[in-house]
Amino acid sequence: MKYSSLLFILFALSACTESVPLADAYGNFEATSTTVSAEANGRLLYLSVAEGEVLPSGKLIGLVDTTQLYLQRRQLEAQLSTFGKQVKTAAPDIAILEDQKRNLIRERDRTKRLVAAKAATSRQLDELNGQIEVVDQQIAAAQMKISEVNRGILSGKDPIRAQIEVIDHQISKAYIYNPIRGTVMTKLAETSEIVGMGSPLYRIANIDTLTLRAYAGSVQLQRAGIGQKVDVLIDAGADAYDQLSGTVTWISDRAEFTPKTIQTKEERTNLVYAIKIAVPNPDGRLKLGMPAEVNFGGADAGAITKTEGQ
Repeated sequence: MKYSSLLFILFALSACTESVPLADAYGNFEATSTTVSAEANGRLLYLSVAEGEVLPSGKLIGLVDTTQLYLQRRQLEAQLSTFGKQVKTAAPDIAILEDQKRNLIRERDRTKRLVAAKAATSRQLDELNGQIEVVDQQIAAAQMKISEVNRGILSGKDPIRAQIEVIDHQISKAYIYNPIRGTVMTKLAETSEIVGMGSPLYRIANIDTLTLRAYAGSVQLQRAGIGQKVDVLIDAGADAYDQLSGTVTWISDRAEFTPKTIQTKEERTNLVYAIKIAVPNPDGRLKLGMPAEVNFGGADAGAITKTEGQ
C-alpha cells in the first residue's frame, strides 16, 4: 500500500512538472535613461519635476537665473546706442566749400561776358574754371574722409552685435526643456541650488517599452533569432505567471558566466549568452528591475500556473 502511494505521488509530481517546461531564459527589465543637465550657470529658480511623473517632450520644466546675463545684455545695448552719437558729418566743411564754389561760378559767368565783350582774356576764364574744379575735388575729398571715419566708427557695431547674440544664446540655455517623453526616474537637484553647466538635474526614461535583458544557454539559444516573437512571463501572485509578448532585438556573440542575480549558485557557473527583448509596457505594469522568464517556443496565452519544478 505504501509502495503504491509513493508511485502515485511521484507520478503526480512528474505530471505537474511537465505541465509547463522550465523557461529558456531568465532576466530583469531595464530601460535606457537620459540624464538632463543644466546648460547655464547660476541659481536654479525652479525645477518642476517629481519622481514618477510622466513628462511630454519639449515641456518647460525649469529655469536658471538669468539676471547677470540680462544686465550684460543691457550694457552692450547701451554701448551700441552710442555709435549714432559718434558718427560725424561733413556738412559744415562742405558748406564753406560750396559757398566758395558759388562765388567762383558767379565770377566765371561775369568773366564769360567780359570775354565776349573783349574786356577780359580767355586765360582769366580758364583760371576760374580751374579753381572751380579744385573746389569740387576738395568737396569730394571731404565727403570721402568723413565716410571713411564713419565706417571705422560703425565697424565697432558688429562685434557688439555678436556679443549680444552670444548673450541671447546663453539666456535661451537657461530655460530647461524636457528632451524626451518619459517617466522621471530620479530627481537630482532642487530649487534654489546653485548649478553649473553640466550639473545633472534629473534622470528620465521612456518606459512605454522596456528592455528585458535575459540570459540563455547555448542549447536554448538555438531556437531564438533577432526579430523573433517570444513569450515573456512575469509573476502574477504566488502561484501563477502572466504571459506577455516580446521581440528579440539583440543577441550577444560572446558567452559569459551567468550573473549572480540569476538562478542558483550551481547554475551561475554555467556559460550563457545575453539577449535583449523589447516588451511593450502600455499600462506601466512592468517596473525596472522586475524579474521575468522567457520561452522561445511559444506557450499558450493566459496565466500559467507555477510548478515546483520551476
